[in-house]
This record gives sequence, structure tokens and C-alpha cells, in this order.
Amino acid sequence: MNPLYNAMGTTIFETMSARARATGAINLGQGFPDSGWPQDVLDAAAAALLSGSNQYPPMAGTPELRRAIADHYRAHQGVDLDWQAEITVTSGATEALAAAILALVTPGDEVVLFQPLYDAYLPLVLRAGGVPRLVTLRPPHWQFDRAALAAAFGPRTRLVILNNPLNPSASLCDRAALELLAEFVVAHDALVIADEVWEHVVFDGAGHVSVLAVPGLRDRSVKIGSAGKIFALTGWKVGWMAAAPDLTRALARSHQFLTFTTPPNLQAAVAFGLAKPGDWFEAMRRDFARSRDRLVAGLSAAGYRLLPSAGTWFVSIDLLASGISAPDTAVAEALIDHGVATIPVSAFYAEDPVTATLRLCFAKGDAVLDAAIARLTAAREALTRL
Repeated sequence: MNPLYNAMGTTIFETMSARARATGAINLGQGFPDSGWPQDVLDAAAAALLSGSNQYPPMAGTPELRRAIADHYRAHQGVDLDWQAEITVTSGATEALAAAILALVTPGDEVVLFQPLYDAYLPLVLRAGGVPRLVTLRPPHWQFDRAALAAAFGPRTRLVILNNPLNPSASLCDRAALELLAEFVVAHDALVIADEVWEHVVFDGAGHVSVLAVPGLRDRSVKIGSAGKIFALTGWKVGWMAAAPDLTRALARSHQFLTFTTPPNLQAAVAFGLAKPGDWFEAMRRDFARSRDRLVAGLSAAGYRLLPSAGTWFVSIDLLASGISAPDTAVAEALIDHGVATIPVSAFYAEDPVTATLRLCFAKGDAVLDAAIARLTAAREALTRL
């Protein structure tokens, strides 16, 4: 077996979800909602399955979906895309990441990564022969600055991978941060893969700024999107890549030898969903923000201190500020025994981890959140003695 994969364990998400299933713990670890998906999008998928084509769709995606993606970003982010030359549909965002990394990284290229990082990034970069250059982000704001970028970029920098909004920190990069990044990317003639799957799940009046809306990054970036995150349908695995034509041609050559195509009925349903009016997306954000606020209020009343959550389905406990000195891994293990599965944020670091932050998923119904709050409240005193 390839030694890179042979040395890997099971992902922290699968591990904690398996523990939750085995013990009956409430699963606030893995990021999947238990409600909130649009029924009409499900109906569109069912209708397309029964009445539409079930044979190979075009490798780049159905024209219907690629047009819908272009129209959606024009309406929501002011980004103009040529649906024929700049959009490729993939079987989920992780496949898009794999296709983009394999297409753009040559062995020996340096790749700038921001940690905490989504767990697929580093193995894919290493498998492509890339050399990771890690930028460590720390709470409470989880932002990079000029000095951090200067230390990471060098003469062999080929690629930057940026998750914005960032999971697991639930932080955002604003336009000023992206413009700072653009300075370094242009100066080093580098490219960007922007994992923007949480682009619609932002709160408190904040607006998502895409890399494709930043002039210095427009023709140097691959924007990755995910229907699973937009519509709370994580099992559908429908994603896409948007990039300038030259980049798209390179991405397509990689994508064609991975999944090649994505189920056509799901593509039809996602095209339908992306055309929903803006107030549907606003209501979706309000609903998730309400769930966030419910969990934060309940845990704050119990004496926990929570870090800001500007986007995604996650919020994190600041363990030290909550009077808990044990590392996040020990706290996560203890909480399983108290009936709640969580994710230690240190699992998202390749080196020099932050070990005092515990991630919770709030994309759950009120009854589930209230039960989790009760269990976490009951566990708090024991956690302070770990």
C-alpha cells in the first residue's frame, strides 16, 4: 500500500461518529444537519430520476447546472462566469479539491496551507508531490497577517489553498485579507484553490467575498462550491470548480479520470435549487444562526465560553476561558461518557496545534440542542477536574 495512506488512521469525523453510534451519544461532532433541507429540491431530484436521463451526462456537467451556477454567482456575488468555459461539475467538493490539486501541483512545488485545515488537504498535497508550507491560525480571530504570509511564501510557491469561511474555526476572510493574499500570490506567480463551500452559511449581516471577485485573484484562482453545504444535503456529493478558461482546461483533464460524471438527476435538482429567490437563502441563514444562538446561550448560561462563529455550522468552546485546563482530546473523550460527541480542533493541525478548543455542530433541531446543553451542563464540573 502507498505509505502515505498506510500511515493514516481513521478520520476524526468517522471516529467520533462511530463512538456516538456505539454509545448513544448526541452527535455534535460530524457536520451534518438533521433538518433544514428544501423539500422542493428533493422533489426535483426524484422527478428527474424518473423522467430524465440516467445515462452519462457531459463530463463537465450538464449545461443546465453549469448555466445555473453561472447565473447564481452573478446574482449573489457579482461574479461573471462563462458557463461553457469556466465551470466544471464534480462529485462533491472533495473530488473538486483532488482534481484541482492533482492538476496544478507538480512534485516539488510548495503549497501554502492554513491550519486548522480540512483533513483532506494535506494528504492530497503530499500525494501530488507538493511540499506543504503551513500558516498557523490561532483563536479568537483565526486570521493571517502580512508577516505570516511573508514567512510562508518563497521562490518555489506554486499554490495556496484557502478555506473561506474556514471550518473548523468558523471565521471569515474579508476583502482586505483577500487583497493582502493577492499581493503575495501575484508577486510569486502562484495560484489559489479557494474552498468556498460555506459561502452561503454566513451570519450577522456578513457577506461572503469570493476570490473570483478580487481582481488580482480572478484569473489565478479555482473556486470550489458545494450543493451539499448550500442545501444541507451532505450525502448528495455535488460540487463544482469555477476558474478561468486555461485553468478549467487543466482541471477537466484531471477530473475526467476521477469520477468523470455526477448523477444527472442530482444535477437537475441542484440547478433548480440554485435558482431559488434570494429570500430563501436569507431564511436559511437565519435558521442556522438561530440554532447557533440557542446553543451558545445555553452553554454560556452553564459557564462555558464560546468563540465567535461568523459562518459554517460550527461553534467552538474556549476551554481555558471556561476553566478547563485539560487538552481538547481529553475533554472530547470525557464528553463521550457524558453523552455528547464533539471534535477536538487540534485534530485539524499538522503541527504545533491549538489544544484548547472544542468544536460543536449546531445544525440540529431544538430538542437535540437542548438535550446536548443539558448533558454539557451536567458535565462541566467534572471537566474542570480532568
